[in-house]
Amino acid sequence: MSQAAQTSDNLLNDIPSELLDLQRVIEALPPAQRLTIQPAFQRVVESTNRRRKILQLVQDSIGQLRLDMKYLVFDLEATRRERDSYQKQIEETFGDSNGNEELPPEDGQDQ
Repeated sequence: MSQAAQTSDNLLNDIPSELLDLQRVIEALPPAQRLTIQPAFQRVVESTNRRRKILQLVQDSIGQLRLDMKYLVFDLEATRRERDSYQKQIEETFGDSNGNEELPPEDGQDQ
């Protein structure tokens, strides 16, 4: 099968059934009318294929965004757990949590 025939078959497999029905009707027309309508039909098919590709890219991007959001939420929750753990360690090391004892100053800060 030639490259042009394979490309044509791929296009036909990708287009909706309504457009296939329209193509059958166009092919049944007399040659003069068919030649007039065929270029417009091809533009519609190409436009449909472009839209389908764009829609697939958008759906893929949304799926990736959802996955990235799950990772970010996981990281946020892990960071909060770490913070809470460190706060608890500080409270246990330097006194009660009511703030009655002062924490020692950090290095590089004025007292």
